Amino acid sequence: MTDTSAGTISNDLHRITRVRHELKRRLLTVKHVTSVTPYMKRITLTGDDLEGFVSASYDNHVKVFFPRPGEAEPLMPVFSEGRVLVDESARPIARDYTPLRYDEAAKELDIDFAIHDAGPATTWATQAKPGDKVGIGGPRGSFVVPDDFDWYLLIGDETALPAIGRRLEELRPATRAIVIAEVADVAEEQVFTSKASVTINWLHRGQQSAGSTTLMEDALRSLKLPVGDGYAFIAAESEVAKRLRKILVDERQHPKAWVKASGYWKGGAENYHEPHDD
Repeated sequence: MTDTSAGTISNDLHRITRVRHELKRRLLTVKHVTSVTPYMKRITLTGDDLEGFVSASYDNHVKVFFPRPGEAEPLMPVFSEGRVLVDESARPIARDYTPLRYDEAAKELDIDFAIHDAGPATTWATQAKPGDKVGIGGPRGSFVVPDDFDWYLLIGDETALPAIGRRLEELRPATRAIVIAEVADVAEEQVFTSKASVTINWLHRGQQSAGSTTLMEDALRSLKLPVGDGYAFIAAESEVAKRLRKILVDERQHPKAWVKASGYWKGGAENYHEPHDD
């Protein structure tokens, strides 16, 4: 069930809609594992539980529930009337991920996993094989940005690439898109499919750790923004995302209603996802 009654923001020309979805848990099976880059795995999930799955926005996220060591299936919470009920004595192992592609007819869901510091998600993704079980919950809702802007600016590190790639693929042909993406090196650059006119500025941090550079900030400050109305999407380490938003809104005077920034991760924090609206 999808509910669009939650309201809209912005004006009639660029109507941004918040859509609520029925919250369900789904037990799925790994169908394929593909290496997109040396440190990005694309895992295709399948199962009858995908019936009714909805992901209406490129930056949706689902909770992925991983099996505990030595167990074949994940422990998952109970969803009741839109609430998540968790037994604190048996809390599920969960992380947020972007649903990259959903094929309703084939009942397939693609999720990209950035392989980084050791943790339950990285451990599972590096070892995943066809037949393995994993759970998902959500998305709880979607923040649907229309395709009537003149241009789109997409900024992020590896964790944002699934959302960026999905957005580029969904844009209409007459649209212009600019991407600022920080990755470790040239081997981590991805090839995106899009009908839009796309310019990508790949930034390589080399041996520096993710979240420690000013590469994206420097690139944004030097970027000449196109004329017309533009929408910006930012996703990266939390403090980096805050600074990027501040550059756009405070320094570049871009309308803050047309900027969505999120911390997709934070150093030292587990299962982190935080919007930065102000």
